[in-house]
Amino acid sequence: MDANQRFWSAEDFDLFTIEGLEHRMTALQTLVQPKFTQLGRTFSDKLSAHGTDEFFPHVAKHARRTVNPPTDSWVAMAPSKRGYKALPHFQIGLWETHLFIIIAVIYENPDKVAISERLEQNIEQLISLPSSFKVSGDHMKPEAFDIGEIGQVGVEKLLTRLQNVKKAEFLVGRHLTKEKAIQMTAQEFLDFTEETMDQLLPIYDIIVGKI
Repeated sequence: MDANQRFWSAEDFDLFTIEGLEHRMTALQTLVQPKFTQLGRTFSDKLSAHGTDEFFPHVAKHARRTVNPPTDSWVAMAPSKRGYKALPHFQIGLWETHLFIIIAVIYENPDKVAISERLEQNIEQLISLPSSFKVSGDHMKPEAFDIGEIGQVGVEKLLTRLQNVKKAEFLVGRHLTKEKAIQMTAQEFLDFTEETMDQLLPIYDIIVGKI
């Protein structure tokens, strides 16, 4: 792809309004999954170069769905070829309204209590991320909170919930509105993503106990 071409289009986001599982999945596979494949390879290599772990890409297939079409989709980058849901991992993904670049600790992770404790012990590093970075406790919902708005108390509440609630999750990263994303050239988007991951990597190292 030409670095000066747009990477994302309005159609990539609007496909989440297509009625029916089959039609939406066809659009997802045609329009977005090739981009996820490209991003997964590129950023798995960049994350591996950081030296903490070797990363492998996993494009979401939504294979278990039989009726309800997906409302979001993503590529995950995790330190395992076999899967990602039980491990802390990076994601680049889309909702209808925005794009996200995050670290995700989701409910399948068996180490949530220890992860929460490590993040609490290093809370200063977490809340010193740029104030526009987002945190969330549920990957099934598009909403997230600005770190600058909820502050240390709000982040600590999410971490306490991660310890105590079986279905609780912890996501941290950056969002881009649909409008901003579709204006970026490919090079601008790749630079934005790399900058975001560089800022998140110290948090990843805390999460996996490398700090």
